[in-house]
Formats: sequence, C-alpha cells, structure tokens
Amino acid sequence: MSSDLARRPDGAVPAPADGDNRYKAVQAKLGTLGRVLEDAGLGLEELEASVRKNAQRADDAARDVAHAGLDPQFVELTTNVGTALGGAGRQVKKLIDTAQETADLTHDTKRTHSKLYGALDDLRSNRRERTPKPGFFNR
Repeated sequence: MSSDLARRPDGAVPAPADGDNRYKAVQAKLGTLGRVLEDAGLGLEELEASVRKNAQRADDAARDVAHAGLDPQFVELTTNVGTALGGAGRQVKKLIDTAQETADLTHDTKRTHSKLYGALDDLRSNRRERTPKPGFFNR
C-alpha cells in the first residue's frame, strides 16, 4: 500500500487554451474535456474504494488494539484515523459526482454548440466566397 500519488500514463492530453474558437476546434476541445472528466471519474472511483477499504482496516485495527488491552490513547488515535478516512471517502464521492455532472454538462454543451453552429460551419466550410462570422447578424 502506497500513499504516493502517481500520474497515470493514459495518454490524455488537456485541451490547450489557445484562443482558437473555430467551430471544429471548440467541438474537439469539448470532446476532450468530456473524455478527461469521465476518465478522472473512473480514477476517483478507484480512490474512493481504496480510502473506504483503508478506513475499514483502521477501524478493525482499533478494535484489535482495544482487545489487546493496550493504552486507550492508541485505540482513540486509531479510531480517529478510521473516522478521518471515512470522511475523506465521502468527500471523494462528492468529487466523483461533481466530475460526472461536469462531464454531462460538457456533453450537453457540445451538442448545443453543434446544433447552433454546425450548419453555419458546414455552409462556411463548403463555400469559396467568404461568409460572415457567427454573431455578425446578431447586432
């Protein structure tokens, strides 16, 4: 059991904040963000399971320490570790829920963006003549 955090070589590359607001670039960035959030959710689920397992181990150890007749301060300290890990597990669960909600919102945003600007991008991409940029007629 290691408490060191290590970056996973999953190949996920964050979307660059390069100011490229063309339709296809925005769609790609939203797609990448959604996938990264879903992948993070999976990693967080593994973390939650590990934290909860360690919380149970600490509770079991506290019970064993109590049955061994050791000083009550050690029982209390070990119980506190189990309680703290249980709280950490609950917070990781909240983070999982937030990551999933954000991923869902990202996918919704991508669909809405496609609905609003997809046809315009098709029109602009398939013409030789220049066409107004999105928002030009909204003045």
